[in-house]
Amino acid sequence: MKRLLHVAILLLGPLMIAKASRAETAAERWWLAVHGDSGKHAFRVEVADDPAERRRGLMGREQLAEGAGMLFLYAAERPGGSGFWMYNTLIPLDIAFIDGAGRIVATHTMQPCGSSVPADCAVTRSGEPYRAALEVNAGTFEALGIVVGDCVAWPGAETRCE
Repeated sequence: MKRLLHVAILLLGPLMIAKASRAETAAERWWLAVHGDSGKHAFRVEVADDPAERRRGLMGREQLAEGAGMLFLYAAERPGGSGFWMYNTLIPLDIAFIDGAGRIVATHTMQPCGSSVPADCAVTRSGEPYRAALEVNAGTFEALGIVVGDCVAWPGAETRCE
């Protein structure tokens, strides 16, 4: 009986650990609002606020629901020369770089990188310092009239969006 229990633990242990790991890595979701001349636009975003979540981003996703996105948060300001790439990202995305006051300082549309070599994938840079970045389906910003200067608010953000 004891041996059977050990075999069960050996066989089921990795499955239980894998399930726990997936649960621990499930991204937190928040409502986020973009305020601008075109009105207020709400998005339900996954939050990537640690290095592993930010590295993984939206890689491997075959779709992103309308009104959904990912918010990348940083503890310190990032230089304008740093940026995002589309390695292993399967869907085209819009990205908004957001400064410490919650203002969008740059937007870009990014296309998937078909290369299996990470170094072959282009990096999209903000050109301005930023503290956060928002990724949504490509074409969303243009369709909603979201532009540089618009204000982005999320739980805990110290923005002054109106």
